[in-house]
Amino acid sequence: MIDEIVFRAAKSAAWPALETLFGDRGACGGCWCMAWRLTRKEWIAGKGEGNKRMLENLVISGRQPGVIGFDGDEPVAWCAVAPRSEYSFLSRSRVLKPVDDEPVWSISCLFIRKDHRRQGLSTRAIQAAVEFAAAHGARIVEGYPTASAKSQPDPFVWTGTPSAFAKAGFEEVARRSATRPIMRRVVAGGSAH
Repeated sequence: MIDEIVFRAAKSAAWPALETLFGDRGACGGCWCMAWRLTRKEWIAGKGEGNKRMLENLVISGRQPGVIGFDGDEPVAWCAVAPRSEYSFLSRSRVLKPVDDEPVWSISCLFIRKDHRRQGLSTRAIQAAVEFAAAHGARIVEGYPTASAKSQPDPFVWTGTPSAFAKAGFEEVARRSATRPIMRRVVAGGSAH
């Protein structure tokens, strides 16, 4: 079943599918995948409709802020990926500050529809995001998964898990916090350091 999932770029024609996948809650708590693109104050102020409009504008403008996985015609997965510079949260984070001066693309969010979770779809979504980033010139793709000794509710691991990234060919390159490794995958022709 997972092998039949087809991933497509979040182009303007795909907005209705992304809107359907995220539902009334905007994936989780009105986020609409804007938490890392905005300051905390902006994100809180936009929770719900404001954040939804911002994501819709990104998609419709042609920026393609990620990939959407389809099971037939049904949207079932999302993986946000963009150049690191598009995520203002990363520029403010001491724990996730750059490892070096290499330009990287960052995977910031994963959302899997509830009936498709715990089947390996996160790894497929990460792989699709890497392929998308590489097709747009990325040489290095990073992820910032949540590493926890305790089991977490699915919504709390929206940045992915280390095991999903490892299965997608990523390696840990830094860890400034016990729960937040920086993992990288070098795309053909790239260099890790």
